[in-house]
Amino acid sequence: MLPQEIIRKKREGGSLTSEEIAYFVEGLTNGNVTEGQVAALAMAVFFKGLSVDERVALTLSMRDSGDVLDWSDVDAPILDKHSTGGVGDNVSLMLAPALAACGAAVPMISGRGLGHTGGTLDKFDSIPGYQTQPDNELFRKVVKEVGCAIIGQTGNLAPADKRFYGIRDVTATVESIDLITASILSKKLAAGLEGLVLDVKWGTGAFMSTLEDARALAESLVKVANGAGTKTTALLTDMNEPLASAAGNAVEVQNAVDFLKMTLVDSRLWDVTIAQGGELLATGGLAATAEEGCDQMRTAFESGKAAEIFARMVSALGGPSDFMEKSELYLAKAQFTAPVYAETSGTVTHIDARDVGVAVVALGGGRRTASDVIDPSVGLTELAGVGHTVDAETPICFVHAKNADDGKSAAEAVRAAYRIGSAMDVEDRPSVVERVAV
Repeated sequence: MLPQEIIRKKREGGSLTSEEIAYFVEGLTNGNVTEGQVAALAMAVFFKGLSVDERVALTLSMRDSGDVLDWSDVDAPILDKHSTGGVGDNVSLMLAPALAACGAAVPMISGRGLGHTGGTLDKFDSIPGYQTQPDNELFRKVVKEVGCAIIGQTGNLAPADKRFYGIRDVTATVESIDLITASILSKKLAAGLEGLVLDVKWGTGAFMSTLEDARALAESLVKVANGAGTKTTALLTDMNEPLASAAGNAVEVQNAVDFLKMTLVDSRLWDVTIAQGGELLATGGLAATAEEGCDQMRTAFESGKAAEIFARMVSALGGPSDFMEKSELYLAKAQFTAPVYAETSGTVTHIDARDVGVAVVALGGGRRTASDVIDPSVGLTELAGVGHTVDAETPICFVHAKNADDGKSAAEAVRAAYRIGSAMDVEDRPSVVERVAV
């Protein structure tokens, strides 16, 4: 086979065979396909698209370009989730231990922040000693003994995707739903999963700004994941405001600790976490229905078992053994903290969640360039949600910054992201919009 002939075939709108796709992906991995050829195929796919069968073949080939984890020695369903990214989305921190409390094994391989969205690994870096890149032996040991481990991608999981994505990033082909689907799923399926739930977000803080675009991505992901042999459903969730009342790294970890201890639970965050857990428990055969699974999730939190497992996971991966009891002593604190007040009193009617996320990045809580070092202490807390009243006594949020100047800039950005008006103008939106299945 010749790479240029595969490119020509797709350029002309033809359907690629699984053998042609496998050949091209092998070339991605061993370097026999040039960057120009990869870019040309990506652009051809961007304009001509891929069928479901082609997307399945591309996903499986990229999955198989490196290691595929084997959990056959674990006597529990292997379950995980993936979120398309948002602001204040720390669901993974609560979901993984709660699933483990219900009998699942959760080898959760997560990523770092991308653009305005926060990254699960960046949050865990806030915990002193926690190893986000353990060796495979420790990773497997923690999953088997604790029930869950949240770590970063190992070097040889879906290496073809890493090269493909880097080229797409500089050739304006990132937005292809076909290629997004294969990129997301190749990494997740390389983790050896038996069940997966996808949290596909839409709104001002999501990469998919419209519900229609989010639904199209969810349908593609679900069809391809199931076609590749992994039981998968998706939930469309609302990201027209931050999901948690905190946005940042250490502040979101503290928010998760408060959630797990049931001392402060954000209602929208609760709804999304319970819904994802219910789906996964039903998918893995640990519950007869998603509704029964949701009941089991509630019990896991209310009994304190999820909090206990989270504490064991943190300790097993190198963090403090008393982290749950003394999290506020271990987590970094910003040098400057101040309330942010709205210019007028009223009800929050709209939030540009993306701008809130960008404000956190500007504080140092995210990366402007790949080499940036994140400040775990900065962020926003007590964020007012849509429908909340703000006035001279009740701020929009509290800003945590390195200094007063950074705090002032962030406060101005947050005020601009909020629209204050009448309670009559508040749109009632559910946190979980709909479920997508094959």
